[in-house]
Amino acid sequence: MAPCPVVHVPSLPLPGYPQVRVALPSRRLAAALIQHRPDVVHLASPFVLGVRGMAAAARLGIPAVAVYQTDLAGYARTYMGAGEAAAWRRIRSVHSAADLTLVPSSASMNDLQAHGVPRLKLWARGVDTARFRPELRDEKLRRELAPNGEVIVGYVGRLAPEKHIELLSGVCGLAGVKVVIVGDGPSQPALAEALPGAVFLGRRGGDDLARIFASFDVFAHTGPFETFCQTVQEAMASGVPVVAPAAGGPLDLVDHGRTGLLVPPRDADAVRNAVRTLVADPALRAEYGAAGHATVEGRTWAAIGDQLIGHYADVLAARRAVVAA
Repeated sequence: MAPCPVVHVPSLPLPGYPQVRVALPSRRLAAALIQHRPDVVHLASPFVLGVRGMAAAARLGIPAVAVYQTDLAGYARTYMGAGEAAAWRRIRSVHSAADLTLVPSSASMNDLQAHGVPRLKLWARGVDTARFRPELRDEKLRRELAPNGEVIVGYVGRLAPEKHIELLSGVCGLAGVKVVIVGDGPSQPALAEALPGAVFLGRRGGDDLARIFASFDVFAHTGPFETFCQTVQEAMASGVPVVAPAAGGPLDLVDHGRTGLLVPPRDADAVRNAVRTLVADPALRAEYGAAGHATVEGRTWAAIGDQLIGHYADVLAARRAVVAA
């Protein structure tokens, strides 16, 4: 039996990206809340289903905590070429109805403040440091991925237009480098052409993914729309130096010149040059990797979960104070 009751609702595939499904509003939400009698409703990235959950919580007098975790305005720019202003109106309307909105990074905090979203607090993400660790580096796997002893530069994440993975094309041209791509998505056919010689491993997870992370020499992330960027944190936990854009979540995660290198967003030359710097200097890679690992050691999910409980307690106390007044 599952430790918590799970209520299934219908969903539809996202147009152009069927691997992502959008949950649809359902009458089951209110019934589930009435039956469960929660003290707080936690809304993960509310936009469609979460909005219905927010309304049900309001009708029942239950405080709601919303979590901002997806740059929907950035996605609107990428997939529709317009609609960014409409996306921000929707985000502002939805999150303004919550008792509290939790944001994963300082960049997200600045964005939401600039667009008039009230009652914000920072709540970052944890990382499974028991699973992602440097000791999992696998020489056999490395020989399979880079049979000529190349330096392995890895990317992990969705293969989608907003990730701009094509920026790694210049990295593929570096001598003595093997690019390894982990993940799936609608951009895979185009990327197979744009990244000659790259190895595509498809979607991986669990201990298998942890072993792959630890076997990289450099982790390169290219997406400029990350509200947090969990894969950067998993690479750091694995003792791997990071190259990432100086935008969004990576600004909080990567200490430039100590745990990795930040580069201008969407700049293929900058990505190539940063990777080339790390490829040429094994000692620097080891130094950055060790510093990254030390940086995230205390960011366990248990510690982050305790922070979340603290936010719930603050919301409940504020609601009680209003009622008492």
